[in-house]
Amino acid sequence: MSAKIAFIGPGVMAEAMIGGLIRQKLEEPQNLIAAGPRQERLSELQKKYGIQVETDNAKAAKCADIVVLSVKPQKLDQVLSGLRGSINPEALVVSIVAGAPIEKLVRGLAHPYVVRSMPNTPAQIGEGITVWTVSSAVSEEQKEAARRLLSALGDEIFVEEENYLDMATALSGTGPAYVFLFMEAMVDAGVHLGFPRRIAERLVAKTVRGSVDYYLRREDQVHLARLRNEVTSPGGTSAAALYYLEKAGFRTALSRAIWAAYERSRELGRDAKARPPENGVREE
Repeated sequence: MSAKIAFIGPGVMAEAMIGGLIRQKLEEPQNLIAAGPRQERLSELQKKYGIQVETDNAKAAKCADIVVLSVKPQKLDQVLSGLRGSINPEALVVSIVAGAPIEKLVRGLAHPYVVRSMPNTPAQIGEGITVWTVSSAVSEEQKEAARRLLSALGDEIFVEEENYLDMATALSGTGPAYVFLFMEAMVDAGVHLGFPRRIAERLVAKTVRGSVDYYLRREDQVHLARLRNEVTSPGGTSAAALYYLEKAGFRTALSRAIWAAYERSRELGRDAKARPPENGVREE
């Protein structure tokens, strides 16, 4: 990429992106800079990856071709205020901040070139999926730079409409929580049956991973219902278990949970749009 990239907020997702860029040889460590208030965290990243570090966000952003916003949502207003006027006029801003709409980022930074993205937890091991979109001012060249950057986290999907980001937040962004809860319930059921917890955990983890890999690696990519039918013999144990799950409303509960996450994501976005900048002035 040969671009200077500044990560504002040196958290786990920023580290995942830094590690992915270096591991995939997409960027040299000397071109990466992490910025944040905690010197001990910055020193840790510098020692581990050989990158540059800076405690002044504005100073880090000023020399960057790409600025990655990877702060906690509750810190975003303060960070945007501190960066305003410090970003290179031609730089690309890539946000991985949950619930922060493009309008808020453009207005808060007074900067037109913005990418909004929604990665998920498996990105920390390069196995994530990121849904992303761009502001109207972003060029094709900048889009390609964003695509390569986000590929450091795993797969990526570009969408034209920003409302898909709220859907992605509910489905893939929050998705690992549903999977972990499902796995936890299976482990607890295994313990209830009589398995030692360590054995139940291994059985569940390998079953979930193997099932996903089996689906993804099939050449025909059949419908998931067909795969479920393959392991459901008439009158068998799977049939008995699935009958109970359906009777208990498993599908409905999961669908309603995802819809609740979607509605909450939209609420957060509306709140962010309605909130004026810290100086109290709203730009038109």
